[in-house]
Amino acid sequence: MKPSTRLRVLLHGGDVVVAPGVWDGLSARLVARAGFAAVYASGGAIARSMGYPDLGLLSLSEIVDRLANIVEHAGVPVIADADTGYGNALNAQRAVRAFERAGVAALHLEDQTFPKRCGHYDDKSVVATHEMSAKLRAARDAMTDRDIVLIARTDALAIEGLDAAIERAHAYAAAGADVIFVEAPVSVEQIETIARRVPQPKLINMFQGGKTPLVPVGRLKALGYQIVIIPSDLQRAAIRAMEDALAAIARDGSSAAVADRMASFKEREAIVDTDGYLARGAEYET
Repeated sequence: MKPSTRLRVLLHGGDVVVAPGVWDGLSARLVARAGFAAVYASGGAIARSMGYPDLGLLSLSEIVDRLANIVEHAGVPVIADADTGYGNALNAQRAVRAFERAGVAALHLEDQTFPKRCGHYDDKSVVATHEMSAKLRAARDAMTDRDIVLIARTDALAIEGLDAAIERAHAYAAAGADVIFVEAPVSVEQIETIARRVPQPKLINMFQGGKTPLVPVGRLKALGYQIVIIPSDLQRAAIRAMEDALAAIARDGSSAAVADRMASFKEREAIVDTDGYLARGAEYET
């Protein structure tokens, strides 16, 4: 079954798809090994893994290269962040074709102006509703795999208010979006209102320390959210773990003090399937 079809089956299965954010093949492998049914290829996490803030600084080709690596190693459907489509409707078409070639199961486009910024940063701006709707129609026209899940994200809540964001959500659904993503609600009441007034399948962004309050997955399911992405928590955990190991090395000359918090040599090799690669290589040599 194609990853896109697998994701559609999951979305119609009555449960919530929880997709932790990843930024490379290793993080994708870890999420899949932990038993999650999908991964979220976070544009912000990919940017930060390359040393940049989430300000739309990476090119389409840089993102697509990383997506192909994530898809190769995830083994589960990949939900990808396509930002603003990297320009106008024609740029969005080119981006969608490239994302499809990389093998993603779903992608979301957003209505920020280009270049965008993290949805939980201040001072965002959005394009007109008709411009975003045109991008969504162009994205749908560009897809050869009709099962790819097209997600429309609106950042209008922080700029135009909740009612306007919901109006945009309805317009984006009419333009061909399968799933609606209203970014950065700031209260449980807003989360509930979006759920009540947007009948289409919905995605919500849940991460520690963001503008959106954390709500248990069971409650989100009861409200009617089908996808929960957690974009940044794994990367932030990895940053702190690396800082702790570096502090130990700087102080002691080794990481012995934090060894109990590190994967062993053997565990690391198991994650990347070293034995499997060696066995396959041996087969070709005989």
